[in-house]
Amino acid sequence: MEAILSFIQYIVDLGASVLLPIVIFILGLIFKQGFGRSLKSGLTIGVGFVGIGLVVDLLNANLGPAAQAMAERFNLSMSVVDLGWPGTSPFAWASDMGLIAIPVAILVNIIMLATNMTKVVNVDIWNIWHMAFTGAIVQVATGSFWLGIVGVAIHAAFAYKLGDIYKPVTDHYFGLEGVAVPHGTSTYMGVFAKPIDDLIEAIPGLNKIHIDAETLEERMGVLSDPTIIGALLGFIIGLLAGYTVPDALLLGVQMAAVMKLMPMVVKFIMEGLLPISDAAKAYLDKRFTHADFSIGMDPALLLGDSQVISTGLLFIPLTLLIAAIVPGNEVLPFGDLATISFFIAGAVAIHKGNIFRSLISGSVIMYITVWISNQMIDLQTALGQQVGLVAEGTRVSSLDQAGSPLTYILSHILNGEFPMELIVIAVIYIFAVGYTYLAYNRGTLYVPDED
Repeated sequence: MEAILSFIQYIVDLGASVLLPIVIFILGLIFKQGFGRSLKSGLTIGVGFVGIGLVVDLLNANLGPAAQAMAERFNLSMSVVDLGWPGTSPFAWASDMGLIAIPVAILVNIIMLATNMTKVVNVDIWNIWHMAFTGAIVQVATGSFWLGIVGVAIHAAFAYKLGDIYKPVTDHYFGLEGVAVPHGTSTYMGVFAKPIDDLIEAIPGLNKIHIDAETLEERMGVLSDPTIIGALLGFIIGLLAGYTVPDALLLGVQMAAVMKLMPMVVKFIMEGLLPISDAAKAYLDKRFTHADFSIGMDPALLLGDSQVISTGLLFIPLTLLIAAIVPGNEVLPFGDLATISFFIAGAVAIHKGNIFRSLISGSVIMYITVWISNQMIDLQTALGQQVGLVAEGTRVSSLDQAGSPLTYILSHILNGEFPMELIVIAVIYIFAVGYTYLAYNRGTLYVPDED
């Protein structure tokens, strides 16, 4: 058993850009796609993830310091730094839940598929770190290894069901037919968008405001091009950070590159994934009539939409402003600022790319995220110290995953703690999830516009 766990740890340590091609290659062989085509699919997906990694690194390396400089310049008194998902995921993998989370999540997926509770066939092993983090936080909060396992299983089941619920969105808005996105902030925070969208729709005047790429193109011409929007936003953020004009211009060009390159690298992932998806569906359809399975993939695919990236850039300064007005907040958004697009991608899709509505629901999403991450400082710090990644006397938190309502609610309920903040957040979140699920059941979660 120890040898098996060591092998799994070795594979996980390779990272998503190596792990996913291996998984895709094996799946291609299982689904009888052939050695050559399976190898090509796996490598093409690997190329896509390397590309995404380079673009995300470009974001982190350049927007991160700009965001921190902005916070310091405007005297935002927050002393606990948001580590972001790159700094938080190692906590999950290094914890007791790190390795056990993979077989638990796979087992939950198999049971749900066998009992027709989900149509998501998850191949995104890397993002199981979200489930592992939930389990690890539950274990820290309760002191129980087995309750940690329960936390992993509940998070896994919830994620796969969200993949089902958002299938109309991934199919029609993102054009990712046959693909589900069950992991990450895009899905579990996206549940706030539908009730907000319907509320806006019921308000005369507000329901007529529609701002998207086409609207901007009509009114602004070439200035509405996503590349130019990225350049302008990058330049403005640079000026707000106190950069010199040349440095702000450089940041603008770098953000223009992000806007241009992200959709291109996502296409590589789809190029590698679609043959596997088709082979998997053909294989499974022979054995399960009208099964309509979806392949669970990384939320990075959603960043191929330019309006998701544009709205995410707008939320860099907005998130800092939101953090400054959350009562008693100590968390300085930093590590996740460059990847805010992950948080609001589901909302942008529910609003059909309407940037005006996305700014409203995104503000709610980021307020709740910051609020929760502030309450999770002690638990994440304790976990970090337990796995040897946080020094004594240092306090840390993160927007992604410590800002997750699911992780927060489970860690407190399983520990038998019911503070007022928990009750408020639980009521709001359960309402949002229930409302979204009912809309999905009624077929109204996402209704494509008529051509």
